[in-house]
Parts: sequence; C-alpha cells; structure tokens
Amino acid sequence: MDVREVFKIYREGDTETVALRGASLELAVGEFASLVGPSGSGKTSLLWIMAGLALPAAGQVIFEGVDLTRLDEGARGRLRASRIGLVFQRGNLIPFLNAEENVAMAITLNGGRQAARRARQLLAEIGLESRRQHYPRQLSGGEAQRVAIALALANEPVLLLGDEITGELDSGTSEAVLEILLEVQRQRRMTVLTVTHNTWLARQADRQLAIADGLMVAQ
Repeated sequence: MDVREVFKIYREGDTETVALRGASLELAVGEFASLVGPSGSGKTSLLWIMAGLALPAAGQVIFEGVDLTRLDEGARGRLRASRIGLVFQRGNLIPFLNAEENVAMAITLNGGRQAARRARQLLAEIGLESRRQHYPRQLSGGEAQRVAIALALANEPVLLLGDEITGELDSGTSEAVLEILLEVQRQRRMTVLTVTHNTWLARQADRQLAIADGLMVAQ
C-alpha cells in the first residue's frame, strides 16, 4: 500500500482541525510495520483512511493498483470486505453469539462457504479451539482479541490493519496476542500495520514508523 501526501481535516461548526498534513508512507508486501505517535498525532485518522473507512481531503491511497480515494463508499466497502482485515482496541464481537458463531458470521457475510468448518479452523489456528463455544463475556481480554484476529482473517486478507489491539491488555497478555499475530502474519505473508502506544510491541515489527502533528517523522 502506498499513501501519498494525505490530508485530513475535521470540521465542527466554524472550527477546523487538521489531523493529517501531507502524511506519506509505503508498506511492502509481507511487511509487519508499527506506527507510533502521541495522542492526537493522526494515527487513527491515517489508519481509517488506509482502510477506506474515511476519505482524505487530499492525497492518494494506492492499494493493489487502485486509488481508494477515487472509489465510492460501496466500492471501498467491497474492496475492504475482500482484501483488508481490521482489528480494533475493543473487539467487535457480537455478545449473544459464541466465538465460533462470531467468526462464522463474518465468513458468511464475506461470501464464504462452509462457514462453521472454516471458523473452527481459524480458531484452532489462534489456539482457541477449546473456547469456540464460549460467549464474549466468558472470554478473557486476550482471548477476545484473538477472536477479533480470527474475525479479521475471515476474508483471507492480504492487508491487516490494527488499532491499539493490545491497548487494554496487560503486558503478558499483550505479548501472547502479538505472538499469535506474528505467527499468522508469517504463515500467510500478510502485510500488517498496527497502531500502538506500546513501545515494546512497536519494536517487534520489521519496521517502526512514527507520526507527529499529522506528518510522518524519522525514528
């Protein structure tokens, strides 16, 4: 993915806030990169634009030869559903479905077949086969985040974007979740970018990126 001089401006009444000021970055295929920066530096805004969840005021986001900024919302959604996985700080699990049903629903919504079987395979891949019948309230924070990773893998993405995926976990659990993510990334040769405040996690990446005041800065 190639992000080229992206600007993002938020407007509320007569007030304008510039979140991104020409940010640029390039991710190589199969790379695991981390993105660090202080609160309000534009990390999450950049991630949402890369995922096609928001549009920039200016700039380009090139993904597999396609400029996401030129696609309408429906086209961006279809591309995201077929090629991009997302993991957020708080897992987006449906509380009244168990782990297997959550993953199976994601597979079905993405047009996949044999959803239950595939869901069991994904949960086994992340070490949660024995917890597949448990509901979100019955899972620890680390287990819930691992299920969230399985959800993100439901569409067999080539790019996975994470936003503070260990932000609410203790250090030991954070390390366990990261190990799962690293193993999945190696096996699938996915491109991964994770936004984090965790300096230890950031250092485990192939490349550490940093942003400040809406611009990429040297580490």
